[in-house]
Amino acid sequence: MKRPVPVSHPTKPTPGFVGAPVESASAFIDAKIKELGDWRGKTLAKVRDIIYEADPEIVEEWKWVKPTSPGTPVFSHGGIVCTGETYKNVVKMTFAKGAALKDPSGLFNSSLDGNVRRAIDIHEGEKVDEAALKDLIRAAVALNLKGKSKPKPRRASSKRAD
Repeated sequence: MKRPVPVSHPTKPTPGFVGAPVESASAFIDAKIKELGDWRGKTLAKVRDIIYEADPEIVEEWKWVKPTSPGTPVFSHGGIVCTGETYKNVVKMTFAKGAALKDPSGLFNSSLDGNVRRAIDIHEGEKVDEAALKDLIRAAVALNLKGKSKPKPRRASSKRAD
């Protein structure tokens, strides 16, 4: 699925990705899903679809590219909402401000001790509670946007009017 997103990553091919240079974060994520080719790719694709169902205005980014890592899919709206990391035994959704979110369904099952982030580890064969995940995504977006619509108060001028 092609999504119009701003390019927020290098436009050079990422090491480990075969083929022509990819020009957008969406294309990097598509390539990552295809490269995985197993349950992790299917899970990341499913999570990505759920994210867009929860908030069609999500922006895909590809961040933190370094020699030891090809980068990480990031989903943002008014700031980072969550990442979509893949490891050997887990697909991890890390919510940047997860500790500030209510999680009545108990989806957060990783990074529970930190003061800021929370994560959801999805293992092979596990089903995700889509409704609860959508609620978490919407809450994360709302938290990011909270206060962003208000202009900052202007500081009083240090010049005196005579």
